Amino acid sequence: MNGASREALAAARERLDALTDNTSVDAGRLADELAAVTALLDREVSLRRVLTDPAQAGEAKAELAQRLLGGQVGGETADLLAGMVRSRWSQSRDLVDALEELADTADLTAAQKAGTLDDVEDELFRFGRIVSSSTELRAALTDRAATTSAKSELLRSLLGGRAKATTERLVTRLVTAPRGRSLESGLESLSKLAAERRQRLVAVVTTAVPLSDAQRRRLGAALGKLYGHTMHLNIDVDPEVVGGIRVQVGDEVINGSLADRIEDAGRRLAS
Repeated sequence: MNGASREALAAARERLDALTDNTSVDAGRLADELAAVTALLDREVSLRRVLTDPAQAGEAKAELAQRLLGGQVGGETADLLAGMVRSRWSQSRDLVDALEELADTADLTAAQKAGTLDDVEDELFRFGRIVSSSTELRAALTDRAATTSAKSELLRSLLGGRAKATTERLVTRLVTAPRGRSLESGLESLSKLAAERRQRLVAVVTTAVPLSDAQRRRLGAALGKLYGHTMHLNIDVDPEVVGGIRVQVGDEVINGSLADRIEDAGRRLAS
């Protein structure tokens, strides 16, 4: 993507991260709904042109998207799409490409929350190697004459019970709706997304009271400096939490010794 589309995608990624960092949001359901919207706009060329028409006001396009999807998808998905169509896109197809990426990212986020992201990344890599070494399998998965159900069944026989559910969903979407991509490039893109997601550290923050946006930013910055990685916060509110805040990164829980190292962030949160 170039120019306006690249900026619009970056903003959409940030909004998706903000949504999925909330523990109450079902990232798997969000992925399914974003994939459904991707399929809709991929089919309906005239609709996506209207939603990306630079001559139309952003708010009018957002309202149209909300009317079209109202009751069919959850509020998070509708709000995310509304924000995307308010942005400017260099080409109408870029909007669909961005939605597809967000759907894949949401699925990978669900795997990360479930603690299976490393497995998914490994399975995507190994499946790509299997495909590249088997011309027969590649031919079957890319056969334009084969039905979607036939390809799905083939993948179910290959991956069902042998790979994580997230891996099977991602690969099935790629094979049944390649949208002009080769199987190899699609698997490579998925592996890259998984690797990028794995490099993000996630802190599960349990607080006695909700944090403001400013407090979230301060705590995220302090933890990022402490761990040397970009930090995303999953916030859970529990009035009974001892001390007002509890932070867990992987298997590590912030207690006395570590709390001293983020004392400054704690003081800011209390202010």
